[in-house]
Amino acid sequence: MAGNIKDKELYLRLNYLYQAAHCVLSQNPENVELARFYCFTQRIIAKRLVLRQDPSIKRTICKKCYSLLIPGLTATTRQRWKKGKKHFTVMRCLSCNHSKTLLNNPDYCLWQDRPEAQLQQNQADEDSVGKCQPKKHKPDKPDCSQANTSYTTTT
Repeated sequence: MAGNIKDKELYLRLNYLYQAAHCVLSQNPENVELARFYCFTQRIIAKRLVLRQDPSIKRTICKKCYSLLIPGLTATTRQRWKKGKKHFTVMRCLSCNHSKTLLNNPDYCLWQDRPEAQLQQNQADEDSVGKCQPKKHKPDKPDCSQANTSYTTTT
């Protein structure tokens, strides 16, 4: 995905706001309001322009008060588990006490990091370039002789 990005300038602006929020908190940990303003502005811009943010960025911003979640500074992080089930990371915002639960699964891979997603992205880029190919007729019933191991999701 490092190739040709459609709205590169907009993503650079979002990245700048996210880095500015981090810099504000690293220089003065008491200046949470300015970092919150930067995160709020970043989220509003992404929402207005219908841009998808990376999940690693979305996980570090509180959904309720838009403050930057830094463990030990603006958030507490706890490891929890249920009997016979998966382990979880619970992040609690210190400003609004809103908690966010994240699954700890070392085998889990985000869809955008899977090879199938990269192939779909490349095919979509090739189709948008203008290569007009006739659509192939799909049968009404899928062929069950081949094992389908790829799962497609939309986010």
